[in-house]
Amino acid sequence: MPFYPGPGLGGHCIPIDPFYLTWKAREFGQNTRFIELAGEINTSMPAYVVHRVADALNDRQKAIKGSSLLVLGLAYKPNVDDERESPSYVLMDMFKAREAKVAYHDPYVPVIKPTREHAHWAGTKSVAWNKETITAFDAVLIATNHACVNYQDLANWTECIVDTRNAMAAVPPCPTRSGSLIAIRVG
Repeated sequence: MPFYPGPGLGGHCIPIDPFYLTWKAREFGQNTRFIELAGEINTSMPAYVVHRVADALNDRQKAIKGSSLLVLGLAYKPNVDDERESPSYVLMDMFKAREAKVAYHDPYVPVIKPTREHAHWAGTKSVAWNKETITAFDAVLIATNHACVNYQDLANWTECIVDTRNAMAAVPPCPTRSGSLIAIRVG
């Protein structure tokens, strides 16, 4: 099964199980530096993504503080409703800590369920996917590349897109918009 780089790791096993292996290996005197290094890199990805969003906004003479940001995709991988350990939660928390107005759109996660780690987001609803709603955001961060999302509409409706999943690769830019697309390549 292929794994593609993105804004961080999610799910119930990949972000957690390697650290159990590291802990267990230490009991037998084994060094697992490669696993630990991968963990450090994966853990730092959300901060890197937030920095890139800040750069994209700064290019438009805006700051994160006070900007309205849409996180596109709450699920940790495409085309599922599973948001366990999703990096989108971390990203939303980081944006909110920087005083941005944060919302999300995910056709698979219409309402955030209560979780132990992110209880403060419980009850938050996915925003509607329509021109009026999406154009109101200063920037859109593609965190999960669901196949059912119309990325051409996104290109037509917003001027600042930070794409961490290469979802916009096949979408031609809208000729009537002067927007910027930042594609974060992490692999």
